[in-house]
Amino acid sequence: MEIITVAQQSIILIAVLYLVAVNTKKLTNKSSEKPIFVDTSVLIDGRIIAVAQSGFVRGTLSVPRSVIGELQFLADHADNDKRSRARHGLDVISELQNIPGVKIIIFQDGSRAEEGVDERLLNLAKKYNGSICTIDYNLNKVAKVEGIEVLNVNDLAMSLRMAYLPGEKILLELTQKGQDVHQAIGHLTDGTMVVVEHANNKIGQTVEIEFIRSLQTAAGKMMFAKLIADKRDPVVKRPAVGRSKAQPVAKKPQVRSDTARPVKAFHSDKNDQRLSNNSSGTNRRRRYQSKTEQQEQKLIDLLDK
Repeated sequence: MEIITVAQQSIILIAVLYLVAVNTKKLTNKSSEKPIFVDTSVLIDGRIIAVAQSGFVRGTLSVPRSVIGELQFLADHADNDKRSRARHGLDVISELQNIPGVKIIIFQDGSRAEEGVDERLLNLAKKYNGSICTIDYNLNKVAKVEGIEVLNVNDLAMSLRMAYLPGEKILLELTQKGQDVHQAIGHLTDGTMVVVEHANNKIGQTVEIEFIRSLQTAAGKMMFAKLIADKRDPVVKRPAVGRSKAQPVAKKPQVRSDTARPVKAFHSDKNDQRLSNNSSGTNRRRRYQSKTEQQEQKLIDLLDK
């Protein structure tokens, strides 16, 4: 009997130690998690849903009851714009509660904040060693002055914005060929790949480009650009239509009256021959110009394709 009693006591002691260790670990993890107190402006904005769905919110989202009370007050407001925005904020809370993997609680601090919602959030963050999630500019400044951590959705959006937008111009070094024959590829300082159209003959050079569109995929972002024409390039002049130079007018020689008619006939024949030559030369130039314009139009169509 004594042996059984000692064995039972040992089992009980081991179980007690195990439970104490597990509870201590849970309390430690619970105390290490900092609550994130959500402001009214973030709920009305609604972008917190996308941030939570992406999995970047690691802490517990705590929505104070005073914040819900302010949304309820605005939802009953006579202003139609404020009423719709407040109702949207209440819908955002419901959507956050339905996102799997997101911890959200309603923090019971009273339905009204006599000192104001902003002041209540600052006091809660200080008391529970938490942070504030807001897009309010003034609340953001005050929280930073008092040493409270701030999660600003606007700052997150600005940091994720592309460095260059369509229409901006930069100098870029082209390093390799693109997927198509006429394309060339360069890279920005952050590693973003830039595909430049009709620049395969500029590989190895630094050229001026203009961004035309961007593409965001799960694998990363890519931008497309076009070359900006160099003003120093020579201008190709088209052949002039007709005579390139004015034909000199032959002066009539001074002749006697008895030889006037033969001289006139001679000059008439010469003029007719000169006009015939000029007409044939004009026709040849026009045919050459027509061929040149056709070749240029084919080249433009090819570049457009």
